[in-house]
Amino acid sequence: MEPVEIDHKLVTFKESTLFHFLKKPQRDFLEDAQKTHGFSFQEFKQLVDISIDFFMWGEGDISEYWPTDLNKNLNSKQLKKSIFQKVKNSWEEIKASEKDYSSFHQTAGKYVNTIKVKTLPSTKPLNNKILGKCPVASEKTLCCNLQTLDTIANCGFGCTYCSIQTFNSDKDIFFETNLLEKLRAANLDPKKRYHIGTGQSSDSLFLGNKGGILDDLMTFCRENPNIILEFKTKSNNVKFFLENEIPSNVICTWTLNPSEIIKSEEYFTASLEQRIRSARELADKGVLVGFHFHPMFYYSNFNEDYERICQILTESFLASEVALVSLGTLTFTKNVITHIRKSGVMSKVLQMPLVQADGKLSYSADIKVEMFSHLYQSLKPWHDHVFFYLCMENKSLWKPVFGYEYESNVEFEKSMLDSYFQKVAQASTPIELT
Repeated sequence: MEPVEIDHKLVTFKESTLFHFLKKPQRDFLEDAQKTHGFSFQEFKQLVDISIDFFMWGEGDISEYWPTDLNKNLNSKQLKKSIFQKVKNSWEEIKASEKDYSSFHQTAGKYVNTIKVKTLPSTKPLNNKILGKCPVASEKTLCCNLQTLDTIANCGFGCTYCSIQTFNSDKDIFFETNLLEKLRAANLDPKKRYHIGTGQSSDSLFLGNKGGILDDLMTFCRENPNIILEFKTKSNNVKFFLENEIPSNVICTWTLNPSEIIKSEEYFTASLEQRIRSARELADKGVLVGFHFHPMFYYSNFNEDYERICQILTESFLASEVALVSLGTLTFTKNVITHIRKSGVMSKVLQMPLVQADGKLSYSADIKVEMFSHLYQSLKPWHDHVFFYLCMENKSLWKPVFGYEYESNVEFEKSMLDSYFQKVAQASTPIELT
């Protein structure tokens, strides 16, 4: 009866873990190991996750880390425990070691893009309300109280760390129709200032002006001079902005990372050079721009790579052309980690020592301070002229990085709005020719 019991347990274990997301050689190896050693459910689950991680990180197969030099005098229980611990130790050592992206993208697996664009019937809104609150707003992290405008649901880019695709059970992209009518129905308070972002449920410019989305948003901005509307993107899809008059209360922002990160972790997006060139084209037209170093990656030579980007920015843009720079890093929920492991794509995003961070998992505070401080100092010429902030990060990090902190989300929001509207006013002021 024992083999039957083992087989029954194995079936249950396989169905309750990510076992079926393993490659066949890994499945065969772990199935044989389970039949031989009878690991507990938690041990088996961790071995499955570890096996996926080894593959995703480009660190070989779990069989390569399976110990073969164990004490022959160990009983079966001791042997099982020793095997599990040695494999886990190898996994922990790799997580704690420096990530090397120098050639990773050349051997990484290809991300298969299966997402399709669909028009959303006007009778079926994306949400009950067209405007919402930032989905990651929390009292644990200092938050700018961003208002979200979800004109698009889901994203066709393939950033390995992104949580957007975990929000949707299908592979379709939906976008709002009769958008302007819904925006007007939002009934904004004309006496209140708003910072609204369109990049929380998709890349802001992924669809361009499909369905007249951007036309409607420009009209919305003209009708509501008390708002700042921010488009956040990793694309170079700026044709609409170059060919049309853009209201001064529009800010276009780009997420930036070193080229090795873009090639290895941000599939289908524009290159670093294309993003910066697009920002320069819009700045030349008088559109305010901004940059998000979020998420930043901790890896070998990261300081030099991010510093190089900062040098390009300070040489390419006047501080008066730049509204904002945000800093933040990889932060995961357990659901996002599971989604990443299910993707089957080679990625190093989980090759990091994850620690608890305000209810999620991220880098330790000392690593964050090191990353953020170095980048902030690399943009020193902009310190007094551009609004810098930490996004989704604990309040305790602000002072070590910037030398100041806000007491509350309300104070943070007011400071941000003051800065943005001042930049808008300056950009809107005609220059007198002498």
